[in-house]
Amino acid sequence: MNRITVFCGSSFGTEKDFEFQARKLGQKLAHEHIELVYGGANIGLMGAIANGALEKSGKVIGVLPNFLKSKEIAHKGLTELILVESMHERKAIMNDLCDGVIALPGGFGTMEELFEMLTWGQLGLHKKPIGILNTNGFYNDLISFLDNMFDKGLLKHENRNMLLVSENIDELLTKMKAYKAPNAVI
Repeated sequence: MNRITVFCGSSFGTEKDFEFQARKLGQKLAHEHIELVYGGANIGLMGAIANGALEKSGKVIGVLPNFLKSKEIAHKGLTELILVESMHERKAIMNDLCDGVIALPGGFGTMEELFEMLTWGQLGLHKKPIGILNTNGFYNDLISFLDNMFDKGLLKHENRNMLLVSENIDELLTKMKAYKAPNAVI
């Protein structure tokens, strides 16, 4: 993998470990010579992951809609900042630029981005690995919900297994590097 898109919160959340793990992931990506693509902000977990990568001389590409430029405070130290007109354009460009996706803790925006990438993978629009860094069990309830969707016959086994999960950065990256996309199963 040459580039990974990371979706995460524009706030830090209530647990200090969220920020620590975001910064650590950024550092790890830089160490592995994997470029970071993210939302372009200098605040919250988005700022932490970008700063982590930049601290280790990593390449960081931010993609930020013009209307969020003042709200999310555009990061001024990036390798590249791409300004776009809409959230849809943001996601499309972030998808085009990456070889894989990781979700860190976040809110509605993070969930929407994660599920759109999963849906695109399910439909065969891409074959990229999609992972969750499950810091402090943040995603445990979501994982249980996905298992319930499978148990109730609303999610096929192949599609459920598209989402790679780990609480450990190294393990998650190993899973992503070994990922083989299923044939599109709708």
